[in-house]
This record gives sequence, structure tokens and C-alpha cells, in this order.
Amino acid sequence: MTEQQRLSAGEKAPGFTLPDSAGQHVSLSDFRGKHVIVYFYPAAGTPGCTKQACDFRDNLAELNGSGYQVLGISPDKPEKLAKFAEAERLTFPLLSDPEKTVLTAWGAFGEKKNYGRVVQGVIRSTFVIDPDGTIAKALYNVRATGHVAKLIRDLGLAE
Repeated sequence: MTEQQRLSAGEKAPGFTLPDSAGQHVSLSDFRGKHVIVYFYPAAGTPGCTKQACDFRDNLAELNGSGYQVLGISPDKPEKLAKFAEAERLTFPLLSDPEKTVLTAWGAFGEKKNYGRVVQGVIRSTFVIDPDGTIAKALYNVRATGHVAKLIRDLGLAE
């Protein structure tokens, strides 16, 4: 596998502006001064991505109450994201990156192993961004199931 860019804790988070499920533009800079969790997922409506999104949804009150905003990013078009958000009652922004420019800039798109084969695709990844725009955590190849609970523990939010 070829080496691709990976971001690390302590680096400045790459800025972006992407359309959300309603077609409104959302920028990372809109959240300056807040903690932000940015997660990248392969495709809205697939089993793993649905499980992960619902885990974020089910823990959103705790995350928001602790000062964390959540943003999900996938290559899906806004229309598909809108259907996904409605079907799963997701209340945090889902952003569309069909050109994969933000996914690539964050190291969340590239070569990965899928059932033993090397393929090009979205690398399920999660980043925690500090209020000053610095990456506090860069997590690549996360699992869809149990990831949010682990993230909450790692952030020291679990009771």
C-alpha cells in the first residue's frame, strides 16, 4: 500500500466548507471557539454507517452538554444525506464531499484493506478538534460499533 497523508494531534485542522443535507454551506470555521468531533464515513444508509451515526445521535446530548459539536462527512450527495438524516432522526450536520477533496485532505480517503483486498475508498476516521482549530485526536480505521462509547471514555466524559 502506498503511504498517504495522515493528520496527527497537534496539527492545525484543514479548513473546509461543504454543503449539508439541506444544501446550506457549513464551514469548520463556523465552530471556532468550540470543541468539534468530525467523523468521516463511507456511505449513508449502509449498516455500519447507520450504526455509527445512530451512536452519535444517541450520545449527542452528552456530547453537546460537554461542549462538543458533531459533524459527519461522506461522499454522498446532499439529497441522500437528507433521506438518511430523516430516516434515522439525525440532528447533527451531515456534510457532502462528493469530490472527496476534504476526505483526501484529512487522510480519510485512499488505499485500505477490504476483505483482504486493497481498494480505494473512505477510511472510517474520527477527529477531535480543539476550540483553536488544532487536532486533539486523530483516529483512523475506527470501528463503526462501539466507537462513540470509546471516544466518550477517551475524552473523559464517561461517568
